Amino acid sequence: MSLKERLNEDMKQAMKDKETGKLRLSVIRMVRANIKNVEIDRKKELTEEEILDVLAKEVKMRRDSLEEFKKGNRPDMVETLENEIAILMDYLPRQMSEEEVRSVVAEAIAATGATSAKEMGKVMAVLMPKVKGRADGKLVNTIVKEMLNT
Repeated sequence: MSLKERLNEDMKQAMKDKETGKLRLSVIRMVRANIKNVEIDRKKELTEEEILDVLAKEVKMRRDSLEEFKKGNRPDMVETLENEIAILMDYLPRQMSEEEVRSVVAEAIAATGATSAKEMGKVMAVLMPKVKGRADGKLVNTIVKEMLNT
């Protein structure tokens, strides 16, 4: 079953679940609308990988908002966003652990021969296709900086 089909089926199930599925339903509808908008903009149907990119962007936006709501002492919004992120994470591939990210970063640094933070771009170019959708970009960036500065 493709990701789009799975979103459709889950949306139908959330509608049947009435009250208990309201948040899930709204998140799925929002994601489907964003996918449709990207398809309209690009004038073509999205591939599975492109749909994963849209989902990852949705998660990233919510994580960024989450930080701001935590700073603003809004526990109600923090809880809602955490629930939305959990719903979206169901559709993304299993996320890499910090140890897995560190090992992939070490491989990329060895492959590029980078020795300083000035060469971070080369490392990221090799690294991002390997971790795309499977690791948080901020975490990857932090680990690369840390490993290049030591």
